[in-house]
Amino acid sequence: MTAPPPLGGQLPPRKATALEALRAVVWSFCGIRGGAAYEQDVQRLSPLQVIAAGIVAALAFIGALVLLVRWVVGSGVAG
Repeated sequence: MTAPPPLGGQLPPRKATALEALRAVVWSFCGIRGGAAYEQDVQRLSPLQVIAAGIVAALAFIGALVLLVRWVVGSGVAG
């Protein structure tokens, strides 16, 4: 026995995976998220997914900056 279709005849959008949430946040960091993709993200992403992906992306960005600065200072290019 199957469940009846939801009202309006449309299936609810499936929830986004963690990787899809991270991809949406990274595209948003760059500022190049398209309108149609944004609307799809709004329907599929939960606030908790966006917050978690944002924290992960911010930490990765800060880590990359720290590694870049250490490399530049260590190579003698900065001095």
